[in-house]
Amino acid sequence: MAEITYYTKEGLEKLKEEVHYLKTEGRALIAKAIAEARDKGDLSENAEYDAAKEAQGLHEAKIAKLDDTLAHSRLLDESKLDTTKVLALSIVKIKNVKNNATMTYQLVAESEADLKTGKISVKSPIAQGLLGKSVGEFAEIEVPAGKMQFEVLEISR
Repeated sequence: MAEITYYTKEGLEKLKEEVHYLKTEGRALIAKAIAEARDKGDLSENAEYDAAKEAQGLHEAKIAKLDDTLAHSRLLDESKLDTTKVLALSIVKIKNVKNNATMTYQLVAESEADLKTGKISVKSPIAQGLLGKSVGEFAEIEVPAGKMQFEVLEISR
């Protein structure tokens, strides 16, 4: 059974738009490339045709994967999030105990993760270490650079 993934409204809309694009314009572009390659003659020695057919297979596989993700995705009502502990979609302000640097992250689905905008995947080591923690609690997290200790300063939605 596929894993349920929770999305923000914005993230779910983006996923739906991508699937729609791939099924409409994306398929049309692939079909056009196949038709153009087919018009170039003998298909048994036509590398362009083979490449276009392979691209079609990869395109359809991507659509199937996204359709499955969409089927197992759930929209989280951010207004009903418990802000007493860190959960998926929580916005959490943390402090690195070693250097006192503070940072704020929102824990989102993998496909929504974007470090530039402060969105990290709930599957990332930092998010995994923070899940379930409350304000004032410490999380010791194993990262590629070694163990880091963070204090949860604030949780919001």
